[in-house]
Amino acid sequence: QVQLDESGGGSVLAGGSLRLSCAASAYTARMGWFRQAPGKEREGVAAITSYGWTSYADSVKGRFTISKDNAKNILYLQMNSLKPEDTAMYYCAADYAGVSASLLDYVYKYWGRGTQVTVSS
Repeated sequence: QVQLDESGGGSVLAGGSLRLSCAASAYTARMGWFRQAPGKEREGVAAITSYGWTSYADSVKGRFTISKDNAKNILYLQMNSLKPEDTAMYYCAADYAGVSASLLDYVYKYWGRGTQVTVSS
């Protein structure tokens, strides 16, 4: 069992930045960030493998950066140039197997409780 603990959410103005963190209680092969806005389906934002391979949703490419401290099992999401449409609950997800930086939620076994990000114009 892997426990995930997100932090770093908050409220910012459009154009601002936030950095999300997710501390994992054990080693994970791949991790990802997902988000869900009210009335919308959950979507993959960014993912990273233990080798450092990454993938991003088209909507965040060039603005968000995912990284992972493998020694500490901490996942980060640096979010710059935030837009109101980035407003959502952000979830950290992890899997103990798998070699691809997948943005598909069903491949991830463990999930955090989420941290809210609100971007106002």
